[in-house]
Amino acid sequence: MKRNIVIATLTAAALVTGGTVAAFAAGDDDTTAQRQASAGAQVIADRDDVNDRDDDANDDRTATAGGDVTAAEAIAAALKHTPGTAVSADVDDDGADAGTWDVDVVKGDGAEYSVKVAPDSGEVLGAHRDTDDGNDSEDRAELAALKGAEFDAREIAKAAAAKGTVTEVGVDDDNGTVAWSVETVKNNVTSEWKGALDTGKLTQDQDD
Repeated sequence: MKRNIVIATLTAAALVTGGTVAAFAAGDDDTTAQRQASAGAQVIADRDDVNDRDDDANDDRTATAGGDVTAAEAIAAALKHTPGTAVSADVDDDGADAGTWDVDVVKGDGAEYSVKVAPDSGEVLGAHRDTDDGNDSEDRAELAALKGAEFDAREIAKAAAAKGTVTEVGVDDDNGTVAWSVETVKNNVTSEWKGALDTGKLTQDQDD
């Protein structure tokens, strides 16, 4: 009789122990599932962050440069349509031409033309003579310096592309020293550079 009681007690204890183990096992499964779910949520969040950064980069490019056409490509298209010396290129930011490249070209006779270039295809949309700008001595000096420059507007734009998306190229006369002035955007930060006419060397504008 006592032996049967002992066996029954041991069996009950084993069942209790097994139930406890099962309970722990179930608890481990729940914890694992929770951890997996949490890890999955973190991966999704990380991917969202990466996608957001990619979107920001794409938005930065299209918003500041108008589209897929680079400054150098816009200048090349403008010069093919209207031969001369490109003195500036920038993106229109308002009106019907918003986002369109505007390239200023001075022809051999001194006439200045504004050439519009599509930001997505590089097609020249039109050109008209600019009669508002005066051709004073400073303009003539800048133009003379550009004609003898080793780096023209297109080449300096290509060089500056290493600094970010080029949004503007122009010529600047600083106390008699003529140089290219370039604006770039990278990671939503705008920077201004001076480009040497002879070497193409870029130095960040100290006033930037």
